[in-house]
Parts: sequence; C-alpha cells; structure tokens
Amino acid sequence: MKNLMTALFLGVALFVPAPHWHPSGLAKPASSEKIAIVDINKADQAALQTVPGLGEAYSKKIIAARPYKSKDELWRKNVLPKGVYDKVKDYLVAKQPK
Repeated sequence: MKNLMTALFLGVALFVPAPHWHPSGLAKPASSEKIAIVDINKADQAALQTVPGLGEAYSKKIIAARPYKSKDELWRKNVLPKGVYDKVKDYLVAKQPK
C-alpha cells in the first residue's frame, strides 16, 4: 500500500506543472504588461506613477526636484531612497534638452 501511494504521488507530481515564481516572490509582469521607459525630466505625475514602486508621493517629489542630469540623482539628492531607486531605475531615463 505504501509503494502504491508513493507511485501515485510521484505520478501526479510529474504531470502537475510547478508554479513559476520570480526571485522577488512576485510574478513578473506578463509581456503584454510591458512598462514604458519614463523620462523623469518631462513625465507628468500620471506617467511617473505607471512605474511599479512610484506612487503619488514619490512622483510629486521627482517633479519638484527637476531638472536631473542623470537618473541616479534621484537617490543622490534624496528624492528616492536607494532601495526604491534600485527597483525603479530600469524604467527611468533623464533626457537632456537639446
């Protein structure tokens, strides 16, 4: 009976797909949910808030501290904490006027 239960368990385990987890514990956005790169020197508050981790308060702080020469000024000027900056930096750019 024990061998039968073990075989049954292994058989089920082989055919049930395992969930796919992102290392952070949260699922990655689906490819249809791609997040656009946002220019911190020009974007309005609504555009900034499309970046995961940037809510109303951070968006207002980003706008108030403009202009930026580079995106890393967000944490160097204490606009964002380093941990938040590390999570959002891949979605941000700081374009310079021509």
